[in-house]
Amino acid sequence: MPSAVPATHVETFREFNRFYTHRIGVLEKGLLSSSFTLTQARVLFELAQRAQASANEIGDLLGLDAGYLSRIVQGFADSGLITRKPSPDDRRRMLLSLTAAGKRAFERLDRSSRAQASDILGGLSPDGRDRLLSSMRSMRGLLAGAEPRARGRVTIRTHRPGDIGWAIERHGRLYTDEYGWNEEFEALVATLFADFATRHDPARERMWIAEVDGVRAGCVFVVRNADDPTLAQLRCLLVDPSGRGHGIGRRLVDRCIAFARAAGYRGMMLWTNDVLVSARRIYEATGFTLAKEYRHHSFGHDLVGQIWTRDL
Repeated sequence: MPSAVPATHVETFREFNRFYTHRIGVLEKGLLSSSFTLTQARVLFELAQRAQASANEIGDLLGLDAGYLSRIVQGFADSGLITRKPSPDDRRRMLLSLTAAGKRAFERLDRSSRAQASDILGGLSPDGRDRLLSSMRSMRGLLAGAEPRARGRVTIRTHRPGDIGWAIERHGRLYTDEYGWNEEFEALVATLFADFATRHDPARERMWIAEVDGVRAGCVFVVRNADDPTLAQLRCLLVDPSGRGHGIGRRLVDRCIAFARAAGYRGMMLWTNDVLVSARRIYEATGFTLAKEYRHHSFGHDLVGQIWTRDL
């Protein structure tokens, strides 16, 4: 049985639908300034992908009511866009094919659709375009019931201009969406990253970004602990939903451990909260042990803070 979905999530989903349908013009009388509705255009597209097909095949593929599809097919036939002939295997079954006029109509629609997509994507920066297309692939995979991240090349690199701003935004957004934390958390993260950006010692403090197919998907950084300079402190581990399923969290933590060891620290520590179950599993798997926990009220919630440590 599906789990209960917060009302805010439902509204976000609906708001995106309203935005996107308006953005690509499906609310207009004719799709892409044509005489076709969105459904008619989809039927035309599917017919253009095959030499011939039955109405039942098209209906099953698009999930269309038989009566509605029959009216579309009749309209296409009346306009000279398709031909209908009995199947040689079952003369009660009619096979549909595009006529020359139907193919020309499809080609005009296809050119307009490609031009529209090119116009939208062309208005974005290369990074923005990569992020949008990655999100689209994730959405398609998730809504189809499949993990979209089974493939993809993961790279881990040190940070560069623009990465810190991205990391702050993703922390603020994800922890609000997934845990309901308020703006206090984003303010804390912004402070931590700002301190790192302005004061870090490159020889002993470093930040890494994980990418999947060239698109940012995770981050973490290591600094010298303020109370004990022999300890490296791991901070702000994050794996974006678009990058989950690749083992990115483990790879980022392993990179931190290797760096801290090479930099001469004798041990490592980190602060987290017990609700961050996935992160805690990574820490345990990489040799950290729970040293201390305490109750606190932060980010709009009652939480249990934890200190984890390990030797190097």
